Amino acid sequence: MKMKNIIYVLAVAGTFCCTSCNDYLDEMPDNRAELDSESKIANLLVSAYPQDDYVLCAELSSDNIDDYGENNPYGGRFYEQLFNWEEVKESNNEDPSRIWAACYKAIAVANQALNAIEDLGSPASLDPCRGEALLARAYGHFILVNMFSQHYTKENSDKDLGVTYMEKAETELNPSYKRNSVAEVYAKIEQDLETGLPLIDDALYTVPKYHFNKKAAYSLAARFYLYYQKWDKAIECATVALGSNPSTLLRDNAVLSELPRDPLTKVSLQYVSASHKANFLLQTAYSQLGTLYGGYYTCSRFTHGAVIAKSETLQTDGPWGKYTSDKDKTKNTYYLMPWVYGGTNLDKVLLPRIPYLFEYTDAVAQTGYTRAVYAAFTAEETLLTRAEAYIMQKEYAKALADMNTWVANTVKNGKALTEESVMAWRNNYQYFTPDNPTPIKELHPDFAVETGEQEAFVQTILYMRRHETIHTGLRWFDVKRYGIEVTRRIIQSGAVATVTENVLKTRDNRCALQIPSDVVSAGYEPNPR
Repeated sequence: MKMKNIIYVLAVAGTFCCTSCNDYLDEMPDNRAELDSESKIANLLVSAYPQDDYVLCAELSSDNIDDYGENNPYGGRFYEQLFNWEEVKESNNEDPSRIWAACYKAIAVANQALNAIEDLGSPASLDPCRGEALLARAYGHFILVNMFSQHYTKENSDKDLGVTYMEKAETELNPSYKRNSVAEVYAKIEQDLETGLPLIDDALYTVPKYHFNKKAAYSLAARFYLYYQKWDKAIECATVALGSNPSTLLRDNAVLSELPRDPLTKVSLQYVSASHKANFLLQTAYSQLGTLYGGYYTCSRFTHGAVIAKSETLQTDGPWGKYTSDKDKTKNTYYLMPWVYGGTNLDKVLLPRIPYLFEYTDAVAQTGYTRAVYAAFTAEETLLTRAEAYIMQKEYAKALADMNTWVANTVKNGKALTEESVMAWRNNYQYFTPDNPTPIKELHPDFAVETGEQEAFVQTILYMRRHETIHTGLRWFDVKRYGIEVTRRIIQSGAVATVTENVLKTRDNRCALQIPSDVVSAGYEPNPR
């Protein structure tokens, strides 16, 4: 038996009972030959990215979604469990167990590559591969700790349960694993980033947008440091990714707005095109995301509909002016206007983010797999990340410069933001309540946000981030970072019919997805409930 080649147990816990030991011990993680050349190591790293997405679980857990009631048949127990922050017991291609397995398998590949590089004597020619492997390992753990743990806080993270940080390929059969704390996981991610970032070389890739190229790598670092509350580092890394003129990297929303929008697939395909400078890293997955956030009935019971859109998100008045939708496109507020998909049991208000794709395994029988491509890191989100970090440092003029770059590219008829307009927009709203919703949510972060100007800027940047990242899951992490409470409610006839007693409180145990049951059965410590 080749003990050094075992697939990482955390990714396959519970499967040993139905598969022989040799099946796992005698194969490389992706069935390739021994990694005895530089080209084989580079090819292996194609598999160092999760093949299943976290987006669906994160988006359905967030406050971007309402329940349209049991009379809407297009739901199901899987979606209902996610929406209500319950332990998911239904099998699905995008359930939490798939996120867990996909990330740890990707991490195992990264570690296998790092071991092979070391076995070859760590030549300088393999530095770019080593950099990519370290970034991929950091990214896999970053997804895991933010999905399966409480969000990082300076006060609690040394005690909060994180995940196991794997820094080497597994060499034992059925080892026991201890969970690192959230603080320990973040420290190890930072170490991998600091080591890996200087090694990234775009010349390694034939298709850079599907690898941690330099812009994607520094965007990951910027997001990580924002979550880590290291504002200066977030600014530094975002600036490397964005360069001296970020406006040249943003997607051309004016051109996208002219594409056909029914059923949203054509414009969504262009949104995730590798030709766009704005898309720093693209990821693929076996996923229903394209049908959930497109013109289809899929999951229309739990969706982003008119009530949220008109009171909190895409169809509200912004700090740049009033929302306007008109048959005369010149009067529209945004270049990419929200797309309304309505009808019997249908109430979706969407932006083009993720296209519906189908991979045929048998073209004659018309069978295959539903796939998705999503932009994991973009210029727009990185720009707003830097703006938020500036806000936390009270550098409002610099924040406004980034915010106005985003506004000019997104809002067709908007006015440039000023400190006065930001304050006026914030003061125009009361705090959100479930039956009187507004874009302004009460914030309970563990870091200081001063009442007045700073709070107004934070509310504005969160509103902009919510718009930019809708349908991509990132709002869930903003909810956790800022301790935003979420109340589930039922919508009927275009209005709030029922405000339920199901409330996700700040640092609620349910903010951390439960560890997959087969992993817990194998002896791994579960999350408290």
